[in-house]
Amino acid sequence: MERHSANEQETEAIGQALVGRLAPGTVVAFTGDLGAGKTAFVRGMARGLGISQRVTSPTFTIVNEYEGGRLPLFHFDMYRLSGADDLFDIGWEDFLRRGGICAVEWSENIRDALEPDTVYVDIRRGETENQRVLTIRGPGF
Repeated sequence: MERHSANEQETEAIGQALVGRLAPGTVVAFTGDLGAGKTAFVRGMARGLGISQRVTSPTFTIVNEYEGGRLPLFHFDMYRLSGADDLFDIGWEDFLRRGGICAVEWSENIRDALEPDTVYVDIRRGETENQRVLTIRGPGF
C-alpha cells in the first residue's frame, strides 16, 4: 500500500490510522532517511493507541516505552546497533512477549531478527520538501 503525505501532520494521521489495524505483539519496521518522518509516524501511532505521553526519538536511549493506552508502545532506534546479535543486550525478546506494538526505526540494522509477520513502513521524501511517500507492506497490507 502506498500513501502520500504533504506534511508532518498527515504523516502522523497515517500512523494513527495504521495502528488501529495492528494486533498485540506486532512489530512495525521502519526504513527511511534521517528526518524522513519515522518518529512523526510513531507519534501518530501513539495517539491512535490513546497514549498521551510526548513521543520523542529514542536515538540515545535505544528504546522508549509508552504506556497508558489500549496497548503499550515500544519505540526502538536501532541506528547504533551493529546487527541482530545486539538485540539480546537490550532485551528484545522480553519486549516482544509483552504484547505491545514494537515500532523499530532503522530496522535494516536488525533485518535478520525480524519475523515474517513484520509490517514494514518505508518513508521517502517526495517531490517537495515536506512531501513524503510511505510504502506499507506486510500481513494485511
